[in-house]
Amino acid sequence: MYLLDTHVLVWALTRPERLSQVALQAIENGPVAVSVASFWEMVNKKGRATAPVAEPGAWWRQHIIRREIPVYAIRFEHVAQVEAMHWAHADPYDRILCAQAMVEGATLVTADKTILSSAEVKTLW
Repeated sequence: MYLLDTHVLVWALTRPERLSQVALQAIENGPVAVSVASFWEMVNKKGRATAPVAEPGAWWRQHIIRREIPVYAIRFEHVAQVEAMHWAHADPYDRILCAQAMVEGATLVTADKTILSSAEVKTLW
């Protein structure tokens, strides 16, 4: 299973040319999942210059719910994994995505250099 980081999710659906060829192939061949943490991040950034999408609710319904893409909820095990990790990413959304990938045995698809440099999380870019 490939878990998509928030920026990868948005790029895959709106700007696939920004993805690496390896990431694009992984997404096309799947299986893929996303996290409710990505929706939460979109909602919290709404209205800011760094907002990945302008209307997160409508975007999520159109691109995730209607397409029936699997969504990881945030569970106790995921938060406990954040506590157990030996390194901490500055971004709380990235921390929970890493923890979810670790707990679920998924590969996190990301362009984030900090995450890619971690030996704890299985990544792909």
